[in-house]
Amino acid sequence: MNLLRCSPAFFRILVFYIGGVFVIGLIVPSTANDLFIATTQATTGAAASPFVVAATMLGIRGLRHVINGAILIFVLSAANSDLYIGSRTLYGLALEGKAPKIFRRVNRMGVPWPALLFCTAFCPNNESLTSSKGSSRVFKYFVNLVSTFGAITWMCILYTHIRFMKALKVQGISRDTLPYKAPFQPYGAYFAIVGTAIITFFKGFDAFLPFKADGFVTAYIGIPAFVFFLSFWKIRFREHTIPLAEVDLISGKKQIDDEEERYLAEQEARGPRTRWQKLWDAL
Repeated sequence: MNLLRCSPAFFRILVFYIGGVFVIGLIVPSTANDLFIATTQATTGAAASPFVVAATMLGIRGLRHVINGAILIFVLSAANSDLYIGSRTLYGLALEGKAPKIFRRVNRMGVPWPALLFCTAFCPNNESLTSSKGSSRVFKYFVNLVSTFGAITWMCILYTHIRFMKALKVQGISRDTLPYKAPFQPYGAYFAIVGTAIITFFKGFDAFLPFKADGFVTAYIGIPAFVFFLSFWKIRFREHTIPLAEVDLISGKKQIDDEEERYLAEQEARGPRTRWQKLWDAL
């Protein structure tokens, strides 16, 4: 992945996500009763969205229906994206010998259909849970599960980054030679991994007040599941942590350098950019 091409994504997140939340925070007070609809009603719609609350306070009519339509489009888009990611991840694991061989199969268009069917098979379960438990409750289940597994994933990324920096130091490679050097390292990575671990541990405290078995399981099942699968893999295949001096920091570097050269050549061929063109490219 070319790091130079990732910079526009940073500005998009800054403007549309953080900027949007900032504007909503300016408009909607924290004491607005409409913000608590999602936690007080079993079934919720667009009225629970802070964007709808802000539009209502500003007197914009009909926006609730627009938000409902947008949410439907976003959900379909997210589902399509997740099915793509899940099926390709399973396909990649099968190619590496870490998943059953049947998931290596693809059709003439290159679609890994067994992996896609396997991932799609879980979709009806979501609908049955929603029907029996209520959409608000099922949504909370998925928030608990996804946030736990997401936090574990980020802690693994941070651990990998810390090991990467240590391997660079042991092998005598300066971080100044990298295309991008993250600031405040390695202290930033240590702070992030400790902070994420604390949040993961305490985020399900509401399951104890009073104790709710379903809330406790969905909030913390990811931790023992991660430990179990990691331990099983290491014991089953007798894998161990690679010593820092033996970490491979060279494989794939030529392809990345070639891609960066092509990108820089494309940028140079486009000629000088005006201030507005640079702003558009960033967004």
